[in-house]
Amino acid sequence: MDSSHPSQQHAETRLVTSGRDTKAQKGFVNPPVFHGSTVLYPTAEDLHAHRGEFTYGRHGSPTTKAFQETLMALEGPQCAGVGIVPSGLSAISTALLSVLKAGDHLLVCDNVYRPSRNFCNGMLTRYGVETTYFDPLIGAGIDKLFKPNTRAVLVEAPGSQSFEMPDIRVIAEVAHGRSALVIDDNTWATPLYHRSLDQGVDISMQAATKYIGGHSDIMFGTISANAKAWPQIAEGIRLLGVCAGPDDVFLALRGLRTLSVRLAQHHRSGLDMARWLAGRSEVARVLHPGLETDPGHAIWKRDFTGASGLFSIVLKPAPQKAVDTMLNTLKLFGMGFSWGGFESLAIPFDCDAYRTATKWAPGGPTLRLHIGLENVADLKADLDRGFAALKAAM
Repeated sequence: MDSSHPSQQHAETRLVTSGRDTKAQKGFVNPPVFHGSTVLYPTAEDLHAHRGEFTYGRHGSPTTKAFQETLMALEGPQCAGVGIVPSGLSAISTALLSVLKAGDHLLVCDNVYRPSRNFCNGMLTRYGVETTYFDPLIGAGIDKLFKPNTRAVLVEAPGSQSFEMPDIRVIAEVAHGRSALVIDDNTWATPLYHRSLDQGVDISMQAATKYIGGHSDIMFGTISANAKAWPQIAEGIRLLGVCAGPDDVFLALRGLRTLSVRLAQHHRSGLDMARWLAGRSEVARVLHPGLETDPGHAIWKRDFTGASGLFSIVLKPAPQKAVDTMLNTLKLFGMGFSWGGFESLAIPFDCDAYRTATKWAPGGPTLRLHIGLENVADLKADLDRGFAALKAAM
C-alpha cells in the first residue's frame, strides 16, 4: 500500500487528513467557520454565469466543502457526493422525496426507525406514494413484493431498536434487477464500520447527530450517494432548500476527526457489556449482532468491520413498575431519546404498536442501551444496582 496517496490510506488516516488545506487556511489546522449568506461576484459576467466556486450560503461554503470531502473519503470510491441537512430525519425525508413521485411504490424494512415510518405513512401517503413493509429477514424473498411501480427499498441494518440484520447485499441484487434504488440508514455503524455503498446501496444516510457529532450537542444529517443516485439527491436538496448551520457543520467535522478512536471504544465497551448482560439471570436475551449467538451475526461479520455501542436487551417477565424502578435507580445511564454521544443511555421500548409485517413478541420488557465512554466496571456496577432494585420491586 502506498500510504502517501489518499486513496490508499487507512480510514483512520483519511478521517484526519481529508478536507484540509493548511495553505488556504493560512497555516491553521482547521478550516474557518464561514457564517454567510451572500457571496459577491467580481464582475457582472461572473454574476450572469453564476461563475464561482461558491454562489450562495445555502449551496455551500469552504466549511461545508471540508466536511463533504472528509465524509466522501470515508464512504469510499463509490461515493459521488455528500449532501448536508439539518437532522437525521431530514436526511431520510429528503432522500425519499428526491427519488419518489406520486404513483410510486416504496418497500420499507419493518425494523426501520419509527420517525421514518411516520414520514412514509404520513407525508408520502398524502403525496400518493404507497409503502409496503417487509420482514427484515426476508432476503431474496423480497422479490415477491416488487410491483411495476416500485422505485426504492429502504433498509436499516441493524434496526436501531430490535437489531435484526437484513442482508443488504441480497436485497440490493434483487432491487437492482428490478431497476429500484436501495437506501440504507447507516447511522448505527457509520461508514467507518460499514461502507454500504460498496455493497450495492445507492444512497446511504446517517443521523450525524449521533456518532459523527459524538457529543450530544448538534442536530445534523448526511446523505451520501453513488453516481447513479447523486444527481437526484443533489437536485432534491436544492429544490427543498435544506441546509445546516455553519457551526453545526464545523462541530460535525470536528467529530469526524475523532470518530475512529471514539467508535473503537464504543465497540469494545458495547461488546463487553453485551456479553456481561447475556450472563445475567435477569436478562432473557441480548440483541446485538456482534455476539456470536445473535441470528444476524454471520451477516454482521461478513459486511461490517465493527459495532457501535447501541444494542437492546430483553428482560425476563417483570411488571412495568419494577422496570421503572430499575431505570429510576440508575445513575450513569441517563434516559433520553438519542444515542451516539459520550454518555450512556437506557430507555424502555415496545415495537408491537407499529410493526406491521412482523410480530414483535420478545417475551419480556425490552430496554435499549447505549454504552458510552465511561469505564465499563462503573457501568456494570450501575446496572447491578438497577437489577437489585428491579428484583426488590417485583
